[in-house]
Amino acid sequence: MSTPGSNVSIPLPLAPSVPPFPRGVGRIPVVKVEPVIEGGAYAAQAVVGEAFPVSARVFREGHDALGARVVLTSPDGQESLYPMTQIWPAGLDIYEAWVTPDSQGRWTFRVEAFSDPWRTWLHDARIKLDGNIDEELVWGQAQQLLETFAQQTWSTDRSTSTKLKTLLKTHFADGFTSTSTTFLQELIADQDILERLERNPLCELLSPTADFPLWVDRRQALFSSWYEMFPRSQGAKKTKTGWTSGNFTSAAGRLKSIAAMGFDVVYLPPIHPIGSAFRKGKNNTLTPEPGDPGSPWAVGNKDGGHDAIHPDLGDFDSFASFVAQAKKLGMEVALDFALQASPDHPWVTSHPQWFTTRIDGTIAYAENPPKKYQDIYPINFDQDPEGIYQECLRLIEFWVDKGVTIFRVDNPHTKPLQFWAWLMAEMRLRHPDVLFLAEAFTRPEMMHGLGKIGFHQSYTYFTWRTEKWELEEYLTQLAGEMAPFYRPNFFVNTPDINPYYLQDGNQAGFAIRAILAATMSPSWGMYSGYELFEHAAVEGREEYLNSEKYEYRPRDYSATPNLTGLITSLNRLRQEHPALQSLRTIRFHDTANDQIIAYSKTAGEDRLLMVVSLNFTETQEGHLHLNYDALGLDHTKEIHVRDQLSGQEWIWGTEAYLNLYPAHPAHILVITQP
Repeated sequence: MSTPGSNVSIPLPLAPSVPPFPRGVGRIPVVKVEPVIEGGAYAAQAVVGEAFPVSARVFREGHDALGARVVLTSPDGQESLYPMTQIWPAGLDIYEAWVTPDSQGRWTFRVEAFSDPWRTWLHDARIKLDGNIDEELVWGQAQQLLETFAQQTWSTDRSTSTKLKTLLKTHFADGFTSTSTTFLQELIADQDILERLERNPLCELLSPTADFPLWVDRRQALFSSWYEMFPRSQGAKKTKTGWTSGNFTSAAGRLKSIAAMGFDVVYLPPIHPIGSAFRKGKNNTLTPEPGDPGSPWAVGNKDGGHDAIHPDLGDFDSFASFVAQAKKLGMEVALDFALQASPDHPWVTSHPQWFTTRIDGTIAYAENPPKKYQDIYPINFDQDPEGIYQECLRLIEFWVDKGVTIFRVDNPHTKPLQFWAWLMAEMRLRHPDVLFLAEAFTRPEMMHGLGKIGFHQSYTYFTWRTEKWELEEYLTQLAGEMAPFYRPNFFVNTPDINPYYLQDGNQAGFAIRAILAATMSPSWGMYSGYELFEHAAVEGREEYLNSEKYEYRPRDYSATPNLTGLITSLNRLRQEHPALQSLRTIRFHDTANDQIIAYSKTAGEDRLLMVVSLNFTETQEGHLHLNYDALGLDHTKEIHVRDQLSGQEWIWGTEAYLNLYPAHPAHILVITQP
């Protein structure tokens, strides 16, 4: 471009290559917002009525005060505001608020930072008034701010607006006077005014983050007590000619006792027809005897597949009666969802493309060398994904229509995460009350991934965490960084896992693990036989000898000794105490003995302290140092503790002496402070 009458070329300004304000940076910067899962690709998880923390780093230039708040938005668009406070250590600019959603569905949350002129004025006014500096200016600034507050609060907080207008009329109408400085000092110290204005901040330079996703499930997704049983064993009888299987009718007779122990979920292994080809015999042998029932996880034969019931167990009417009886007793039925097939499954002939064919022309069976499962064909999800996806959705909805509200998914880590993400999303849209438990004992990232894409609960490493340091480390992870996406279910045993810790049958060991599971995790579970101290193991392995997976195992549940009384007490305490229904507030307390673990949980005024010996053969003694701050207690006062297991009561300070022994290996203490 040239100017008129000149041959000089003047370049135009270059267009900016980036916007003048970088995206993601507000006027008041907000960074490192939590809980945000994979940058917001997946929703953080909570349940109705569950308080959880939202945190962020919030900072700004200079010395003016700032504020921050969480905006929680419900599925119907209603917004709730939660003021954030700066938490220790202050120099890291960490702000936090605990928020509580009150309904199911798809929520969002965001953090809003803002300049806070009132707190800026308070800070400067204290310094200037103490030094007799710019008093009239300070007075004028107060007048301007109070006028703005009075106008802002007129429609939302009429009493505050009225009070401010009275102050303005009384202390500012005549201008700056000899008493104005005294009034300003009184204003600074007025806690009522301070609280009112903090409830109604001016929020200048408002800087919101993006809205991040949050999915809120029903309460059972977090808090539940599971009991696993094989219907075929309940009522099974052996005669001279062989076994007669139990069925849904005989199994329903066991439900009243399970409910009486306080369980609210009864979980059934697969109830479908079982394949004959390569059927496993007792103790997982390859040579079954006539009448051996086979593994329920070898799904399918000529009688049908995943949408059929094993004829020995009954029909759909008897299953409906079983579900109805469980519901009448306050329990839900969880059904195993095992995405695999026996060689006899109808899919093998109708959909051979759903399986992997080896170079020798045979279909690949499941194996985890050196383990082989010749009676099970895994599904190949890459060969007909649309067909497999739709069939799996059909099967889930088939059983939902039959009254199943929870699915325990067998080995989900051997199927693509992409598939589970799709299925979880579909089910949350179609049947948001239906819950899924991931049975995955595998690498951490895969277990985390299953939680992130939507599984409501997950099995854990608890079974193998027996030392104090590893329990504390693991629970700290579960209650902290993993809490937004991973809800643990602490099973003390499963048909597949007979832990080494329990294999000598010591009754105190069974009690210790039950106490830990039931009080550490909001959800816990046990496989039938645990209450009878069953422990016979395959030598050198964490497997049950004479496993119920391969044979009938009827039991005499009235036999003594048994753990029924303790289990009933644990489940009763879990129902009575909100503190035991969550995980996020767990805190560990120092003991002078590595064989004694102490931890607390709180929910408002409900405070519980668990002190558990980890040694089931010897008496353990030591001192306990209580963290009063973790319990929200007054450091100047003693506390009253009452053991919910023994009924004993004590008055404690910050130090207590412990004496635990195998016959009484734990305290579950309710804490009150007069």
